[in-house]
Amino acid sequence: MQQQLLFISLLFFHCFPITTILSLNQEGLFLQRVKLGLSDPTQSLSSWNQRDQTPCNWNGITCDPNTRRVTVVDLSDFDVGGPFPSFLCRLPSLTTVNLANNNINGSLTAGDFSSCQSLEHLVLQANLLVGPIPEALAQLPNLRELNLQANNFTGEIPAKFGEFPRLEVLNLAGNLLGGKIPSELANISTLRVLSICYNLYTPAPVPAMLANMTNLEYLWLTDSNLVGNIPGFLAKLTRLTNLDLSINKLTGSIPGELMEMKSLEQIELYQNSLSGELPVGWKSLTALRRLDLSTNQLSGTIPDELCELELESLNLMENRFEGTLPESIAKSPNLYELKLFNNKLSGELPAQLGLNSGLLRLDVSYNRFSGPIPESLCAKGVLEDLILIYNSFSGEIPESLGRCQSLQRVRLRNNQLTGIVPQEFWGLPRVYLFELEKNSFSGQVSNRIASAHNLSVLKISNNQFSGSIPMEIGHLGNLIEFSASGNKFTGQIPGSLVNLSMLSLLVLDDNELTGGFPVGIQHWKSLNELNLANNKLSGRIPDEIGSLPVLNYLDLSGNYLYGEIPLSLQDLKLNLLNLSNNMLSGELPPLYANQMYKNSFLGNPGLCGDMVGLCQQMGDSKKQRYFWILRSIFILAGLVFVVGIVWFYFKYRNFRKSKKSIAAISKWRSFHKIGFTEFEIVDCLKENNVIGSGASGKVYKVVLRNGETVAVKKLSGQSKKDSGATSEKDEFEAEVETLGKIRHKNIVRLWCCCSTGDSKLLVYEYMPNGSLADLLHGSKSGLLDWPTRYKIAIDAAEGLSYLHHDCVPPIVHRDVKSNNILLDAEFNARVADFGVAKVFHGVNKGTESMSVIAGSCGYIAPEYAYTLRVNEKSDIYSFGVVLLELVTGRLPIDPEFGEKDLVKWVCLTLDQNGIDHIIDPKLDSSFKEEICRVLDVGLRCTSSLPISRPSMRRVVKMLQEAGARNRPNASRKNSKLSPYVNEEIFDQECVSLRLESSRE
Repeated sequence: MQQQLLFISLLFFHCFPITTILSLNQEGLFLQRVKLGLSDPTQSLSSWNQRDQTPCNWNGITCDPNTRRVTVVDLSDFDVGGPFPSFLCRLPSLTTVNLANNNINGSLTAGDFSSCQSLEHLVLQANLLVGPIPEALAQLPNLRELNLQANNFTGEIPAKFGEFPRLEVLNLAGNLLGGKIPSELANISTLRVLSICYNLYTPAPVPAMLANMTNLEYLWLTDSNLVGNIPGFLAKLTRLTNLDLSINKLTGSIPGELMEMKSLEQIELYQNSLSGELPVGWKSLTALRRLDLSTNQLSGTIPDELCELELESLNLMENRFEGTLPESIAKSPNLYELKLFNNKLSGELPAQLGLNSGLLRLDVSYNRFSGPIPESLCAKGVLEDLILIYNSFSGEIPESLGRCQSLQRVRLRNNQLTGIVPQEFWGLPRVYLFELEKNSFSGQVSNRIASAHNLSVLKISNNQFSGSIPMEIGHLGNLIEFSASGNKFTGQIPGSLVNLSMLSLLVLDDNELTGGFPVGIQHWKSLNELNLANNKLSGRIPDEIGSLPVLNYLDLSGNYLYGEIPLSLQDLKLNLLNLSNNMLSGELPPLYANQMYKNSFLGNPGLCGDMVGLCQQMGDSKKQRYFWILRSIFILAGLVFVVGIVWFYFKYRNFRKSKKSIAAISKWRSFHKIGFTEFEIVDCLKENNVIGSGASGKVYKVVLRNGETVAVKKLSGQSKKDSGATSEKDEFEAEVETLGKIRHKNIVRLWCCCSTGDSKLLVYEYMPNGSLADLLHGSKSGLLDWPTRYKIAIDAAEGLSYLHHDCVPPIVHRDVKSNNILLDAEFNARVADFGVAKVFHGVNKGTESMSVIAGSCGYIAPEYAYTLRVNEKSDIYSFGVVLLELVTGRLPIDPEFGEKDLVKWVCLTLDQNGIDHIIDPKLDSSFKEEICRVLDVGLRCTSSLPISRPSMRRVVKMLQEAGARNRPNASRKNSKLSPYVNEEIFDQECVSLRLESSRE
């Protein structure tokens, strides 16, 4: 019998193993259903398996230690995607759901949360949610925190939200919400944090209902379309620690009632239209640490009692303050940032400024300050920015600043500073911008400048520096600009300067330099401007100067240069050429032998050419020359008559053949008021005017008789844009039909078009800085600092947003790339080349099939490449690639990437090596936070799923927010904010970088 029982027991355990007996509990099964509904490209949920009895040890899961019930699901930064997982609400003890910084998409419904009765914290920030916010959220009885920040929610804030019984934190910032802020929010008596900024509300005053929200500690209404005055009733918010009403349209004065808010730690009212004087009573705000009133129209003096506070940051830039700076400002022990840029302040800076505090940034530019630079500015050894330009400071640079190893930017131009610059000051190791122009400094440039290995810009023009230019400057491998004109430098141009391969500007005019050109100037491949005028240089102009690929400004006038002008100068595309007042001789290069360049060669007695007044000869030789000219005229007249007869015969014979072409020239369409004719354009279409060429034809630079410049695209033969499917006629008509009706500051202007028989002409506004690709990937890449790149990104995004959202019907460009983003003289960007653009009726509702692929390698959206279906999401992907180019400085297709393109390379490098291996090393690291935000936008735009890409309107807003958080309020890291506000997307180095590993 015992043997039978033993056999039965063994059989039971064999058929029902222990893993079945200890199977996953019901909550684990619910979470398995959640996992099935989410995409998980990074395998963040790999620990969620059925081998466990409970999910309490799974990644992102927290359980009650006593009941072993799931209480917290935190999947933030897991890179998961898909619709909101409503199965989470099946967990009866669930109190917290945090899905921040993921790709949760679709819309929220009331049914998603009907079972979440125990929920206390719901955090869905930085996802891709759309549609209205469900008012049913207000029915969650225990909810204390609702964070829907940085999504794409539309509609209005539900009035039902006033029924929340226990809500403490409401964060709806950075969405597309409209309408008015509902007054019912005042009924949430428990609310401590209200962050509903960066939305699209209709213009309205500061909501009166705020007066009743007496428990508020944090009020953030930045960029909320607020108008009118700042109301005094805000003083009723006695617990408020942070008040942010910046970037609105508020007017009037700052109410004195704000001085009664003794709990305030941070006041931000920048970028409004506030006026009047500052109120009295600042000494009562004993908790205040940050004050930013910049970019308003405030006036009067800076109150002494304000400067007696223990402030950390005081920003009063771009106002109308006058008077002197209170001495008490120097007593503040915590002040690390003082910005008073562009006011009318006068007097001296406090002598002890910086002595009691770790001053990082000082900017008092564009004021009327005078007196010496305080010795104590870098007493704590942390000063990074010293910006004093356009004042009347006098005296010498303090010796103490020569020991300030932390300095990165030194800008002292346009003052009355004198004396010898301290030797240690020249060699500060971290300085990248050194600007001493327009003062009265004397002495020599120290050879210690060799230690300034980070230096990019050296501007010391218009002083009284003397001696020779130290050869150590040629060891500064990062130097991009060197300007030293208007001094008393002697000796030769240092030969070491030819080692500066990144040098873009070399300006040494109005000195006493001697000798000839250094050997090896062909290494200046990035040189854009060379000005050596008004020195005592001698020798010949070297042939190598014609090999400098991007040189467009050359001034060698006022020297003792001799010999012939090198023919290689004809290879340059110069905007300015001045070789006057030298000792040059011989014939002019044929390109310059016309009246247009006459002033470039005056004052060289030995030069000859076919220009009246250039060769100055005296006495009999002059008479003989005139006689020879007259005789030659008669001979030439006879030859011209004979040639004219022959020419007329052949032209008449071909007249009938060209009749159609002549008729076509008269087929002229203009879209703006113009002051030129088609014949003036056609006459200038010569090979030496070509500035670009492509598959569909050439682009010419045409200088008109009225002095204006235009760009002419000549379409000839078969267009290759659509590989046989789109003819040259189609491309011409597409460009005309698209640009002919568009009026936008960020879309290139089409002045007119005409047909010349066998080719078509499109006349555009001329963009002197060429394309973004030329500057970004060419030898001029050093010209594009981050603020310029950011501005270009904003401009291009606004242009595409106009095409997608404001044109009726909408337009899809289909060939967005850095080559088709053109830059004017101020680096304002315009979208160009609409040869394959398509007009879509209902672009946001569907797609249209193309017969072939249009676009360029590296920019083509994945779904377009294999489905041939195109809509506005294709443009958004291409624009995302452009953003990645701006951030990385790399081409969209590069042999270094192997079989990957730029998008896949960025994602893989982020995953393996981190952000520092992606950002272009040419960019200033002080912009790293903003660069990372733009990179985040680029990664969103290049999502492999079209539905996950934001609209161009949303892209514009995200880019504006990326910059708004740094300018003018540059740093929030030291802000005294409420601990209940999640600041991750503002204060981390990189914001929710989406590693789209599924892009294979």
